[in-house]
Amino acid sequence: MNIRLLVADAHAAAVAGVKSFLAGTQIEVVAEAGDGQRAVELAIQVQPDVALVAVRLPKLDGLSTLARIKQARPEMPVVMTACHRHPAELAQAHSLGARGFLIKDFSPERLVATICRVAEGGETWTREEIRRVTGVLASARPAANADFLLTRRESDVLQHVVRGQTNRQIADELGISYETVKEHVQHIVRKIGVNDRTQAAVWAVRSGLV
Repeated sequence: MNIRLLVADAHAAAVAGVKSFLAGTQIEVVAEAGDGQRAVELAIQVQPDVALVAVRLPKLDGLSTLARIKQARPEMPVVMTACHRHPAELAQAHSLGARGFLIKDFSPERLVATICRVAEGGETWTREEIRRVTGVLASARPAANADFLLTRRESDVLQHVVRGQTNRQIADELGISYETVKEHVQHIVRKIGVNDRTQAAVWAVRSGLV
């Protein structure tokens, strides 16, 4: 069975690496996107069998891209890729319907096996990934109705925390100071009754705020 693949990654070298790994296999890269918006468009226009989507994408981040693809084509398997396993990103990817999560040091064999598995209707989440997600979820005990206590700016900051961005990155994107972001994060953690920013991010995912 031939499998038609969409690859969404901001780095041309990463896309080239995937294509090299898949050369001579039953998997064909039929669409390439350098940003999230284009990935969603191609998922609809080209109708690939599977999508491989990087968490870090310009214009529309990878997790938002995943959400939009699943809205447009809920039956199409999507596998996320990233350089690190951020617990909040794992939790959100899982909740949004991703079939797996690959760290970018994967081998050709792992890549092929993952794509084939999800194309057949399976999932490739490892026990360790599920353990990390459920562990963070279990440890987060948010205050009741905490979402109504957050200011608009705090909600904006929380959206970026969920994406795994640092305070410096959030400050740059929102056009505010590093210290202001740090203060917002402290307020968010206190208001929703969790211990740290990771638990705050997972709470946001579980609460459906992102």
